[in-house]
Amino acid sequence: MEALKRFTNSSLFLPVVALVVLLLFNAFFTDGFLDISMTEDGRLYGRIIDILNRSCSLVILALGMTFVIATSGIDISVGAVVAISAAVVCTLLGGRGDGVAETPFALAILAAIGVGVLCGMWNGLLVAKFKIQAVVATLILMTAGRGIAQLMTEGQIITVYYKPFSYISGVLPGMPLPTNIFIALAMVLLVAFLMKKTSIGLFVQSVGINPTAAKYAGINVTLVLFLVYAFSGFCAGVSGLIESSLIRAADANNAGLNMEMDAILAVALGGTLLSGGKFYIGGSVIGAITIQTLTTTMYALGVSSDQLPVVKAIAVIIICLIQSKKAQEMFDRFKARHSKPAVAASSSSGGKEA
Repeated sequence: MEALKRFTNSSLFLPVVALVVLLLFNAFFTDGFLDISMTEDGRLYGRIIDILNRSCSLVILALGMTFVIATSGIDISVGAVVAISAAVVCTLLGGRGDGVAETPFALAILAAIGVGVLCGMWNGLLVAKFKIQAVVATLILMTAGRGIAQLMTEGQIITVYYKPFSYISGVLPGMPLPTNIFIALAMVLLVAFLMKKTSIGLFVQSVGINPTAAKYAGINVTLVLFLVYAFSGFCAGVSGLIESSLIRAADANNAGLNMEMDAILAVALGGTLLSGGKFYIGGSVIGAITIQTLTTTMYALGVSSDQLPVVKAIAVIIICLIQSKKAQEMFDRFKARHSKPAVAASSSSGGKEA
């Protein structure tokens, strides 16, 4: 009972419950939703595998967005940065039909990630150094980003025939799961390691709660903000690689479209307050998988892509209401009212034994 009480009071309770409810709903109303099969060459497939596969880029984006929101900021440019990263890697590799890369593969990958970091550094410079509001600073790149990607691709969809590029989101020979699942897992483990072995999490949380107090405590607030946005750009660069590898092409119009909203929703669902402060990496990861599960569920039920944003908007409203101060006060009163009889009963039984 004590373990259950700790879990219900933890930040993971809401995202885990939401994910379990979705899975149970699909288990009863979607045929074969939980079925996982294996091909003759040892590859796993099924809707659960598809959800994990499609959620990888969102999980990585949510990692960067978690730190940004924890500093009381927001980064609405990550979707555009995904498009820029995809345009860079596909332009460098080229769309040659003979399957030969025009640029060394490793260099193209580094360039795609590097341009994501540069975009994040630009946002960080505007927010940390020039004190521009985060939503305004990142709106600049959100607006211009797709135009930049269009210029790189000259308004065309560049299809890459270089086979190793498909392995970023595909399945390597002899592996049971897509490579991007392992990439996302490595990113999560890297962040978890940094949180456990360094003071980065404490610095980010301090800046989010009270930047003035953090500054007087000796924390370089400007540097923390700059690095947070740079890391968000890094995550967007990696997600751009994954998204472009999934379709083997760079589509500047659609790559990363509305992914910033999904990342923000995943972080909010994971328990991180949009006002900043304490954050939960595990909750953000589960939130991202939940968002992708919701998307897959809606498609399985025949909901069109045009109607899907309405469902997500309703989810945002519910999360904001749950996180509101009024809702927390009502929840605290509910717990206090139902805990008093138990305390009284235990006191009464203790008196009889005496």
